[in-house]
Parts: sequence; C-alpha cells; structure tokens
Amino acid sequence: MQLETKPNVQTGTKQKKDWKKWVIHLFPIPALAIYVLFIIYPLFAAFTYSLFDWQGIKRGAFIGIENFISLFTKQPFNDMFWNAFQNNILYFVLEMIVQNGIAFVLAYIIYKKVKGAEFFKIAYFLPRLLSVIIVGFLWKLILNPNFGALNVFLNKIGLESWAKPWLGDPDTALIAIILVNSWFGLGFAVLIFLAGLQGIPTNLIEAARLDGAKGLTLICKIILPLMAPAITIITVLTFIHAFEAFELVYAMEGSMGEPYYSTDTLAVYFYRLAFGGSGGASSVAIGLGSALAVVLFTIIATISAVFLYILRKREVEM
Repeated sequence: MQLETKPNVQTGTKQKKDWKKWVIHLFPIPALAIYVLFIIYPLFAAFTYSLFDWQGIKRGAFIGIENFISLFTKQPFNDMFWNAFQNNILYFVLEMIVQNGIAFVLAYIIYKKVKGAEFFKIAYFLPRLLSVIIVGFLWKLILNPNFGALNVFLNKIGLESWAKPWLGDPDTALIAIILVNSWFGLGFAVLIFLAGLQGIPTNLIEAARLDGAKGLTLICKIILPLMAPAITIITVLTFIHAFEAFELVYAMEGSMGEPYYSTDTLAVYFYRLAFGGSGGASSVAIGLGSALAVVLFTIIATISAVFLYILRKREVEM
C-alpha cells in the first residue's frame, strides 16, 4: 500500500516569508545610491580637491593643507572668510529672533483655536511654495530705491526720510535680505512650533492653570520646556540654513556680496572662489574653493552636533 505524501505547507510558507524579507532589503538601494552619488562622493571629492594645486580646471601637484593655510592666513582670503563668517552669524541670530520669535507667537495664536486658524496656517505657509529665486527677484523689485513699492508707500504716507536704497546701503542690505528670508521661512517655523504645541498633553496645561500659572509664566515655565524637541529641531535647521545661505543672496545681490561684500556669506564666497574666478583669486580657484567647502561642512556639522547635544539634555519627558 502506497502512502500519499502531503506537501509541507509550513515549510513553503516560511521559505516565502524568508524570500520577502530578503527582497525588502533591496528597496533602500536606489535611495542609498542617490545619497552616495550626490552627498557622500562630493564630500570626499571636495576634501581630495582641497589637497591639490589647480591650474584652472587642471589638477596639479599635491600640496597637502596649503590651501587651508592660504584660506586662513593670506590676504585677501582670510579677510573675506572672516567677513563672510560674521555675516553668517548675523544671519543666524536675526533669523532666530525675527523669524522664529514671530513664528512662535503666530503658532500660539493658532493653537488657541482663534477663528480662521486653518486659513492662517495656509496663508503663513504660502510663500514657502514659491521658488527662492522668484522670491528674491520680487523683493528686489519691492526694495528698488526709485520705483519700489516700499519707498513709494513711505513717500505716500509722508515718511520720505525713511525711504532709502535698502539693497544699496551696506548698513541695511544684509538685514533686508535676512528679513526677506524670515518672511519666506515663517510658515515652516510656524508648523514646527504648532506641532510642538499640539504635542503637549492638555492635562498638564490645565493642571498648571489650576496651580495659578497664566500668561507669560505659563508660557515660560510650562509650555516652552515641554516644547524643547520642537525648539531643538528649529534651532538646528535655522543654523544649517543660515550657514548655507546662498540662493536668496545671489538672487538679490549677485555673487559679489554687494555692496562692498556686506552681504557676502560663506556659501557665496565659495561659489565665487570655485566657479566665479574672483574673490581674491586671479582665476578659478578650485583648491581654495574645495578647502572652503570642507571648512563650511565642518562648521555646520560640528556646531549642529553641539546644539543637538546641549538642547537634547534640556528636553523634558512627558
């Protein structure tokens, strides 16, 4: 008598599951390939290029850290570097005060469920949907000293003394660009703060109110500490954005950081060194530009890590 053998269903199912697990590991490969191609490789390439002398776009002899030494010790490279670095710091500080300060106030107002809150969220975020180049071009027209809407408005209401060449004055050019950038990025900051506010358990706020906390005391002692994760995110992102500032400056003032390098940033200076053929170099200085790119990456990575370390320690468990 011949016995019939039944297929092992459990073994077949297990093999199928193992095959699916193996296939799942292939899905990140396209994203990983793009990341390596456009992030990792350029970083290593920039570091490699910074160690060589360049004759135009032709690589010359290996010179070690000579490009870094020139960047920090030789005229006019060192002066331009520290000038741009100071402008980046001002960019960050003003963005934190103006953009993020106003964004928190607006987010808190929306959080209180005022009438039309959903409309305000859309209205605040709308500028973010525009291209940075378009925003820079439009605001350059608005700030035009002759026919710009701002100066025309000031003249109409009798404040002629306030009208000035906003982008032509070294004292106001960078501040004007930072304020435009704050207007552009306001909506994103509002959404980050609003998410932080909505993540606070309402029972904690109600308990604080029952204990007598209200107004600024409630905000400073209860709400802000509980919003620490959102504050950490927005601080780090603002710092990275401030030290990568290029598109808006380029759209409104060009690659020379006009007027008189008062709007120069490290990213603009890098572009001028590596591709513009000016900025203290007699021709395109790929070695110096690569050295500056490495320094800029180091600054952003190091200080961002310090911010994360310090701010994470201040976060409150809920």
